Amino acid sequence: MRNINLRYITETYDANGIIQKIDMTSPEYFNFGCDIVDDIAVNDPTRRALVWCNDKGEERTFTFADIKYYSDKTANFLRAQGIGKGDMVLVVLKRHYQFWFTAVALSKLGAVMIPATFMLKKHDVEYRIQVSGAKAAIVTADGDVAEQFDECEATCPTLKTKIIVNGQRDGWLDFNAEIEKASDKFERIYTKSTDPMLSYFSSGTSGYPKMIMHSCDYPIGHIQTAKHWQCVVPDGLHLTIADSGWAKCAWGKIYGQWIMEAGLFVYDFDKFDPGKILPKIEQYKITTLCCPPTMFRFFLNHGVEGYDLSSLTHTNIAGEALSPDVYNTWYKATGLKLYEGFGQSESTPIVCNVRGMEPKPGSMGKPSPQYTVDIVDADGNSCETGFTGEIVVKYDPANHPQGLLTCYYGDKEKTDEVIHDGWYHTGDTAWRDEDGYYWYVGRNDDMIKSSGYRIGPFEIESVLLEHQSVLECAVTSVPDPVRGQAVKATIVLRAGFTGSDALTKELQTFVKKETAPYKYPRVIEYVDALPKTSSGKIRRVEIRANDLKKWREKQQ
Repeated sequence: MRNINLRYITETYDANGIIQKIDMTSPEYFNFGCDIVDDIAVNDPTRRALVWCNDKGEERTFTFADIKYYSDKTANFLRAQGIGKGDMVLVVLKRHYQFWFTAVALSKLGAVMIPATFMLKKHDVEYRIQVSGAKAAIVTADGDVAEQFDECEATCPTLKTKIIVNGQRDGWLDFNAEIEKASDKFERIYTKSTDPMLSYFSSGTSGYPKMIMHSCDYPIGHIQTAKHWQCVVPDGLHLTIADSGWAKCAWGKIYGQWIMEAGLFVYDFDKFDPGKILPKIEQYKITTLCCPPTMFRFFLNHGVEGYDLSSLTHTNIAGEALSPDVYNTWYKATGLKLYEGFGQSESTPIVCNVRGMEPKPGSMGKPSPQYTVDIVDADGNSCETGFTGEIVVKYDPANHPQGLLTCYYGDKEKTDEVIHDGWYHTGDTAWRDEDGYYWYVGRNDDMIKSSGYRIGPFEIESVLLEHQSVLECAVTSVPDPVRGQAVKATIVLRAGFTGSDALTKELQTFVKKETAPYKYPRVIEYVDALPKTSSGKIRRVEIRANDLKKWREKQQ
């Protein structure tokens, strides 16, 4: 590791060489693009930064000198459009290599990057622009992404600049053409460690998505992610399977990996196919791999025996709970253990299995050495061994830990709900065993985790209620053998409508059109009434309990 002045980082190990504690102090000024990417580009210009290929057979390899060159040109192009320090920019670029030019360029400008999935629809886009006040959007020409932004133009006056990648469209600037014309001589802009840098919208259960804000020292928090959890190899290639619109990209496709001087491997595809990814691991000699347990399950179901995976030295999972059968089967097939980790869009890994630890299949591991973590009850008291409580992280607002959110942008009430009394409250519950390992239980609210996606029921309910047939609805999760959880909608119909397979299909299609398709309810049940509290609130917990009971009875 280089490029971060080591006087800001102190690591403590035990007698077995396992990391126990990481103390970090951010410098007053820090900029990932200038202090990491450019530093490597100047001192080790030919070092491999990014190997990219797509499902059309195209391939590009970029050194750190290349990333500096293209990010400088991108920064100058964006600055010419009036984008500067503090400006919000929505970025929807799937797995295109231009994402890395853009991410580094926005960092250099001191602008705030807001990555988003290409699956967003009009009302998703509109909401994000209005909440953030986004000044610009940089999006892929694939699919209907640009169309969704165009449909929001009348209601989103802050959006002044629209830039399209790998295509052309009326009213949009051509990214590829414009950066070719731009100068590669960039004049540095200094950013403080506390300045805003990166934001994600995270689905909530009692309202619309929250805008999570991270500061410029957020990448420093991912040193632990890459070095001790993913165990990246400086001259190797790390593959995290995630679209650039998700926080998992920040975890595994740029910050910590480049601080550790590891190369990134990116396979630009539209649909996950284990039969196409396994050959890439063999062909490009991927050294470290991270993806959700569902994908490892697909790898195993496809069959890994016919592939040479000997280049892999370490494998990780995150995004959903790991079942022991996946852990054991993968270990038997490859000789590699799956090192689970837990965290959120608001954080870097909070609980994880670090290098040298012996994972317990099904356990998330132990608290990250960079945080002080506890499990507390409803009164804020630390839970005894074996008792379930909420996972919390020590948090000093005056000197917040690197890697944790600074706030929910524009929403002090929401911020104060999760950061108070010296702790950040994750909203996730777990219990601790006698060896200090944490075991995940679930959300203490109604969040749904399906195939690694975090889905808030409120958004889906809001869409369903717009359909003429729906009087009331409650969206919950049901157990799913492939996805971990599936989205279920329990619906009370309006008079004159009757539940049927045809109506179910119509409602599912309606949701797919109105919001990101992965959120649609795969299960729909029609009922005469929803369970409610005395104050009229829907008791989703009762619906989930009944569904879980039915599922368990079927398993017997």
